[in-house]
Amino acid sequence: MRKAFNKVDKPLLILTIICLIFGVMMVGSASSLKAYMTFGDSYYYFKRQLLFIAIGLIASIIIIKTPIRKYKNIIYVVLAGVTAALIYVLVSGKISNGVTGWLFIGGFGIQPSEFAKTALILFFALTFERYMRIKNISNVQKVLPFIVPIVFIFLVFEQPDFGTMMILVGITVAIFFMVPYDKKTKFMMVLFTIISVLILALVMVISGKGLSDSQMSRFNFKDPCTRYRESTGYQVCNGYIAINSGGLFGSGYGNSKQKYLYLPEAHTDFIFAIIIEEMGLIVGIIMLLAYFIIIWRIIMIGKKSYNLQGSIICYGVAVYIALHIIVNLGGVLGVIPLTGVPLPFYSYGGSFMINLLICLALVQRVSVESKIFEQKHLVR
Repeated sequence: MRKAFNKVDKPLLILTIICLIFGVMMVGSASSLKAYMTFGDSYYYFKRQLLFIAIGLIASIIIIKTPIRKYKNIIYVVLAGVTAALIYVLVSGKISNGVTGWLFIGGFGIQPSEFAKTALILFFALTFERYMRIKNISNVQKVLPFIVPIVFIFLVFEQPDFGTMMILVGITVAIFFMVPYDKKTKFMMVLFTIISVLILALVMVISGKGLSDSQMSRFNFKDPCTRYRESTGYQVCNGYIAINSGGLFGSGYGNSKQKYLYLPEAHTDFIFAIIIEEMGLIVGIIMLLAYFIIIWRIIMIGKKSYNLQGSIICYGVAVYIALHIIVNLGGVLGVIPLTGVPLPFYSYGGSFMINLLICLALVQRVSVESKIFEQKHLVR
C-alpha cells in the first residue's frame, strides 16, 4: 500500500480529506435538531455520516491497490447487479421524497442509481480501451456500449429521479464526445439520438402519459419567495433567507436558525445554505475554489494518463462531480429546478458518499498506474 500511496495525487488527496472533515462537521451542525427530535440523539446523522465515510475509505484503499484491468472480469456482473437493483426498486422499492429509488436493509437506505454512475464510467473506460485495440470496428459495435446508459437513464426516469437522470445523461454525452470515433459516426449517432428523443416525446404527448402535476411543478422555480406558503417556493425561499443571514462571516458554527425545521432538508439538499448562514459567504467562496481545484486536478490526471481507459475514468468522474455541484447549487439558488441532488462532500447520504469516494479512488488509481508506467518507460 505504501508504494501505491507514494504515487497518488497528493493535492487531490489533501483537499479530499479537508472537504470530508469540514463536510461531516457541517452535517453534524445542520442535522442536530432534526436528529434529536426524531431519534433523541443530536449526533445521529453525524455518526452515520462518519460510518459512511469510513466504509468509503476502506473501499478506496482496496481500489487504489487494485489494477484497473482486473475490473474487466467483473464489470458485466456489476452492470447486471445495478440493473437488477434499479428494476427491483421500481417494483418494490421504498418511496422517499417522491422517488421510488431506495432499498432499505437493516435500517440503511441504498440508492442503486448512485452506483449506476460509477458503473457506467468504468464500463465505458474498459470497453473503449478494448475497442482501441480493434482495427475494424463495425457501426453496430460502436453503438452497443451506449445501450447501457439508455437502460440506466430509462429506469432512473421511471423512479422518477430527474436530477440523477440528467447526471447520467451528462456523463454519457461527455464520454461520447471524447471517444475517438470519426466525425461521420458521431454525427449519425447524435442524429439518431435526437430523432429518438423527438419520437419518444411525441408518443408521450399522443398517449397522454406525460409528466405528472407534481413533476411539472418543479419547473415553477423562479421567484420562490412569492410562493413561500407553497411547496414550490418554501424550501428555496428559506434557503435564500439562510444565505442572506450569513453575510460575509456567518453567524458562527452551530448558530443557524433556518435549520430549526424551516429547511426540511437542511443536512442534505440545502447544506450549502446552512454553511453560508453559519460560516459566511467567504467560506462559501473557498468551497467553490476547492471544488475548482479538485476538478482541475482530476482533469490533469486524466490528461497525463498513458491510455484512454484512465482518461475516460478521470473525465467521467470530473463531469460527475461538476454536474452534482451545478445541479445542487443551481436548485438551491433558484437558477434551475430543484431536483434533490446531493452536494459533493457535504450533503448527508450513504450511497452518494461511498460512491463519491469510490470514484475519487479510481482517479487516484489512474494516477498510480500512470506514474508506474512513466517509471518503467524512464528505466527503459
